[in-house]
This record gives sequence, structure tokens and C-alpha cells, in this order.
Amino acid sequence: MTDDTEFEEKIQAICDRDPRFKSPAYGFVLAALSHAFSRLGEIRHVTGQELLESVKQLGLELYGPMAKEVFNCWGLHSCEDFGDVVFNLVEEGMLSKTEEDKIEDFEKGFDFEEEFVAKFPW
Repeated sequence: MTDDTEFEEKIQAICDRDPRFKSPAYGFVLAALSHAFSRLGEIRHVTGQELLESVKQLGLELYGPMAKEVFNCWGLHSCEDFGDVVFNLVEEGMLSKTEEDKIEDFEKGFDFEEEFVAKFPW
């Protein structure tokens, strides 16, 4: 089995358990984590708030004014949804967490409408 096949099977298993989110949401969260490492200049534990900052930056970089629509299409409507995706990845063994990491860490995020629409430099 290739790494790609194993990855796809794990993501499919997550989607089967929690159909709220489309598979690209999981790939994006992993890309945002990589983006966070680059932004922080090191590979270390990333907090929920640090990950959300990378979600915002990478979303704007990749999708510009369509970021909110792309995320919504994947089932992501709030920062709390990104937290659910992260914890689904943890449950599947694809990410790890510390004892201090809580799903509530994603409640203190940002408003999609404000960050991806209202603030966009038209």
C-alpha cells in the first residue's frame, strides 16, 4: 500500500464517521499546519490559535475572496469546524495533541465573514 493510498483510506474513514466535512478540508488543515511550521520557523507543537492564524493566511493566499465559499463548500463554516477537523485527525492517529489541547481552543477564532469578505481588499 502506498502512502497516498493509506492517507486517502484514513481520510475516507474519517469522512464515513463524520460526514459534515469533505475530504479536502482535512488536506487543507494539514497544509495549514505545514504553513504554521514555516511561519513559526520550526517544527513544534502548534496551538489552536496558531493553526487558525495559518488557516486564515493560507486560505487568503490560495483562494483570495473565495476562501469563505471554498471552506463552506467543504462543510467549514466557523473556526469551531476547523477544531472538529483537527480532533477528527487526532482520533484517526494522523495528528497528536497535548493534555492542554482542547476543542474549545478553536472557539476563540475569527469570523469568516469579517476576515474573508469584509476585510478583503477589493
